Amino acid sequence: MSTMTQSILRIVISLAGSVVGGSCGGSLLALCPLLLAYFLIIFNLNPAGTCFLSLQQDHTMAKIGRLSTKDAVLFLCDMQEKFRPNIFQFTNIVSNAARLLQASRVLGIPPILTEQYPKGLGPTVPELGAEDLTAHAKTSFTMMIEAVEKQLQELGNPKQAILCGIEAHACIACTTYDLLEKGIEVHIVADAVSSRSQTDRLFALSRLKQSGAFLTTTEAVLLQLVQDAKHPNFKEIQKLLAHPSPDTGLLAFFSAL
Repeated sequence: MSTMTQSILRIVISLAGSVVGGSCGGSLLALCPLLLAYFLIIFNLNPAGTCFLSLQQDHTMAKIGRLSTKDAVLFLCDMQEKFRPNIFQFTNIVSNAARLLQASRVLGIPPILTEQYPKGLGPTVPELGAEDLTAHAKTSFTMMIEAVEKQLQELGNPKQAILCGIEAHACIACTTYDLLEKGIEVHIVADAVSSRSQTDRLFALSRLKQSGAFLTTTEAVLLQLVQDAKHPNFKEIQKLLAHPSPDTGLLAFFSAL
C-alpha cells in the first residue's frame, strides 16, 4: 500500500470516528471529507493528480490494428516440401502466402522466411516463389531465432508482423507469443496458416486471438495495405485480387464463436 493511500485511510478512520462519536455533530457536511477520501481510494489518485481509472481506460482502449506498409514485415513460416501431404489445405495455404509475398515486393514490405529442420523436412516449396530469399534454418518452434531478431533490428524494428505458414498450433503460435511479448502487433492471416489437424488449427486461432493477435485474411491484408484505389500500386495489387481466395475451412471457426 502506498504512503498516500495509508494517509487517506488514516483520514477516513479519523473522520469516521468523529462522525460516529458525534464530535462533528453528525452533520451531512462532516461526511463530505469522508466521502472525498473514500473516492480518492477508489480511484487511486496518484501524486501527479492523474486518476488511475482514466489511465486504465486509455490503456485498455481497443487497438485498431490498421496495417501500414511503413511499419510491417511479412513472416513466412516453414512452408516446406515434407509438410505437403499432411497439412490441411496445404496447397491453398501456400497459394495465399504466395500472393502476400508478391504484394510485399510490390509495396516494399520486407519478408522473412524460415525453414524447420530443412535437412529432414526439405526446402521451401517452389510455388511460394521465395527462391530469392534467405531461408533461416531452425529447430525451435518459433521464428524468433537469433538470425531473425538480427534481421528485424536491421530493418529498424518494425511494429507490425503479418504472419502466415505452418503449423498454427506450433510455430505460428510460438512466434506470435514472442512477437507480442516484444510489443510487436501481430496480424495472423487465417487463410494462410494451417496445421495437420483442423482441430489444432481452429483452436490455435482462437487461443491466439485471446492473446491479442489480430485475425485477418489474405484479401483483407492486401486491401488494408493500399487503402485507396488511387494508390500508385493498386493496379498491381488488383491483379492479385482477380480471383477470390479459396475456402480453407474457416467457416467452422466462426460458427463456433
